[in-house]
Amino acid sequence: MPIQITLRAARVNAGLTIIQAAKAIGVGKDRIIKWEKNSGLVSPIYQKKISKAYKIPIDCIFFG
Repeated sequence: MPIQITLRAARVNAGLTIIQAAKAIGVGKDRIIKWEKNSGLVSPIYQKKISKAYKIPIDCIFFG
């Protein structure tokens, strides 16, 4: 299993603010904040969108 980083770390490594990430994924900034506090809430559809927006393989982001 690859090393996994938090959702917040993935966003920061991608150089995105919460607002930029929200626009790239197609959700509101409040949802990004909620997901960063509890990544287990992210549905598989959004996991793919996050992976693409942050340019990080889905296996390397901790969703749980």
